[in-house]
Amino acid sequence: MRRTPLALAALFYLNASGCAAPEPASPEPESQVYAPVVQAVAVVRETSMDGGRGKSFGAVSFSDGPYGLIITPRLRRLDPGSHAVHVHENPSCAPNDMGMPAGAAGDHYDPEGTGEHAGPYGDGHLGDLPNLLVEPSGVSYVPVLAPRVTVADVKGRSLMIHAGADRYDEYGEHMHGKGGMRMYCGIIR
Repeated sequence: MRRTPLALAALFYLNASGCAAPEPASPEPESQVYAPVVQAVAVVRETSMDGGRGKSFGAVSFSDGPYGLIITPRLRRLDPGSHAVHVHENPSCAPNDMGMPAGAAGDHYDPEGTGEHAGPYGDGHLGDLPNLLVEPSGVSYVPVLAPRVTVADVKGRSLMIHAGADRYDEYGEHMHGKGGMRMYCGIIR
């Protein structure tokens, strides 16, 4: 009989030591969901000799975000693959004097006069944006981020989508520039 109270005491002790109140968990930080507010839009049309009044392929919206410019395409009927995207100096999709469709858009936006084609994350001109990815079905809906640019930088300029991808170097493989021919254009308003 003597062992029973001792065993019960030991059992009570072991049970009580495992029943300590758990430490309160540190509160989870509130995740901040950022919902971009559209601040500018470019209706994207096929480049043509009539000043960019070709058929519409959708639109691209621009929003300032906490880490840079959020560029959200809503495009359809494009050629699948990767396409170079640039902001050009002038708000025009008209041909230039030499007959290049959308040539009046001018060069890539380069307010500092760097002359460098270093991509959206480099120290070159600000007109370099991330490549646009078009699904095999011809649609593009995936947003991209341009960390060095704001809506104020691009509003009142033109958005150009080129035939091919941009390698962001000084050695374009296309006779029309880094991403090839100017295929689609829109004025950023």
